[in-house]
Amino acid sequence: MARQSESGLPVEPVYGPGQPPGFDPAAQRPWTIRQYAGFATARESNERYHQLIAAGTAGLSVAFDLPTQMGYDSDAPAAHGEVGKVGVAIDSVEDMSMLLDRIPLDRVSA
Repeated sequence: MARQSESGLPVEPVYGPGQPPGFDPAAQRPWTIRQYAGFATARESNERYHQLIAAGTAGLSVAFDLPTQMGYDSDAPAAHGEVGKVGVAIDSVEDMSMLLDRIPLDRVSA
């Protein structure tokens, strides 16, 4: 019996001529499993990214804190109590530069 997805669609063991599952023919390389991470400051998040890369991570997705997502600077009254809580606080291009410092963007997508 053929394998099926939860929606009842057939699941093939290989997609494409001789390509393993997880291979993206448009990119000509396997899909990247990404790590979603970011907390506190850009420097602390950068340290964590380096740990993840050393452990074999090839893709990073930055988790920004809520004030950053909403376009507030960390010192804005509306940001009080939320800065760096559920992601990294980014207030300037310098923060972004620190966040990605020494991240090999030619080998790791961010």
